[in-house]
Amino acid sequence: MALVWILLLVLAFVSAAIDGRMDGLTQGALEGAENAIGLAISLAGILALWMGLFRVADAAGLTRKLASLLRPLLARLFSDVPRDHAALDSMALNVSANMLGLGNAATPLGLRAMEQLQTLNPNPRAATDAMILFLVVNTSSVQLIPATVIALRAASGSPAPADVIGPTLLATSVSTVVGIVAAKWFARLSWRKLPSLAGEG
Repeated sequence: MALVWILLLVLAFVSAAIDGRMDGLTQGALEGAENAIGLAISLAGILALWMGLFRVADAAGLTRKLASLLRPLLARLFSDVPRDHAALDSMALNVSANMLGLGNAATPLGLRAMEQLQTLNPNPRAATDAMILFLVVNTSSVQLIPATVIALRAASGSPAPADVIGPTLLATSVSTVVGIVAAKWFARLSWRKLPSLAGEG
């Protein structure tokens, strides 16, 4: 990404120099910096409000209640993980924290879940099907309340910043289902047959 940004800056300077519009480039850079600072300040306030509300909900036990509801579903989804294994609890807490927009709380829970799943791994140098599936679920992350997007829309002057909740919930739900189906399908493939198939071709 650093290389891409450098390339964009170089192209901007070169094109401005060719067109003789270096003053416009400088003015645009200053205006962009000013707008970025204003957006960051307004975004910080809105995010602080949402994160505060989520922290209160977390302290009230909402995350753990949601995790207790998700645990039976995860136990069926991760059928190769023993039902009494601690990894299921960590995964349930991670998924519930992500659903509530508590990304900072979800990250250490996800790392702990991976460490616990690693204890079931017969080959520590390769990821198990359960680890891959958990990564898919964690990455797609069904969002009940997309706080960051709402905050960005509010900071940009949207008259109804929360209108994105429904589409975001639908999009993340679909992406999670597709990811789970793909992970399960690939897990059923017998990769040991690939060399023989290649030899037959």
